[in-house]
Amino acid sequence: MIDVLHDPTDRIEYAVELSVVIPMFNEEEALPALVGRLRPVLDGTGEPYEVVAVDDGSTDRTAELLLELRATWPQLRMVRLRRNSGHQAALTAGLHHARGRYAASLDADLQDPPEKIPEMLVLARSRRLDIVYGVRANRSTDTGFKRRTAGAYYWLMRRLVGNHVPAQAGDFRLLSRNALDALKALPDQPQVYRLLVPWFGFPSGEVTYHRDERVAGQTKYPLRKMILLAVDSIISFSVAPLRLATWLGTLAFFVCLGTLVYTLAVYAAGDTTPGWASLIIAVLFIGAVQLICLGVLGEYIGRIYTVVQQRPTYYVAEDTGTATAPAMGVAWPGPRRGQGSRQDSVGG
Repeated sequence: MIDVLHDPTDRIEYAVELSVVIPMFNEEEALPALVGRLRPVLDGTGEPYEVVAVDDGSTDRTAELLLELRATWPQLRMVRLRRNSGHQAALTAGLHHARGRYAASLDADLQDPPEKIPEMLVLARSRRLDIVYGVRANRSTDTGFKRRTAGAYYWLMRRLVGNHVPAQAGDFRLLSRNALDALKALPDQPQVYRLLVPWFGFPSGEVTYHRDERVAGQTKYPLRKMILLAVDSIISFSVAPLRLATWLGTLAFFVCLGTLVYTLAVYAAGDTTPGWASLIIAVLFIGAVQLICLGVLGEYIGRIYTVVQQRPTYYVAEDTGTATAPAMGVAWPGPRRGQGSRQDSVGG
């Protein structure tokens, strides 16, 4: 049993004390090792808990194995999404379905150690914190390229969003029910939690850890997805690209103005020569600036278009934790949109 300080003013009853949310996509190879390490840790806390495994449209036996594991591990829930919606959307689904007083998010590859979850819980309770970040002590297990790109990402995010963004903190964290409710209250749209969670300004702490190698399978975050995450992070939390477009336009204006002055001076001196090269350079420069500015505007307009459509970021096909819910279309005092029933539900 974990020895912690309880809040005497908190009399709200929760189904469980701790929810562990694990997004999964084609993780059948990693599942046995994950269960072998995670279950003893959670059983050892002595706390009522649940494990919310979100199957993000896997094409292997991930969902089948989860159903088999439920036979011997009743605390395990499977939330199966209708299609692959992406890591952040799957994480959103898991957090929206979590029923605990606290919720920890964890990847299935065991790069983030589940043994740190009890430490996070103790820290959150003893210091009355709403957020506890898992912060990497170093990146010795990463390649040189990954270390440089990750360092550049966090440096850029802290410059654009603010220093409240913890460096080297990914999606391994613990959230209180207050933080979870705040996340649920946000409009449906793609979320970047490593920036969104610090933005709320809840009391927070940190737990350092060493990130291990992936236990099995292949990474689900190749370079392409890391670039898309960086773009989403910048567009979602900063208008700096719009200001950059403005500065590029201003620069282009002064370059053209300088070219005009030079042209008039040469013409007045009577030293006019065919200017094909300078003309082509000017046209290409102006065209490139215009395309960059249009591209930046298009990214923001695309985000606005997505929000206006009000399409859910995920679609739940099954939640094994709500098997007693009535059939679809019958009104019932269940969870908010996105928490779903055993039948199809939507959310984001």
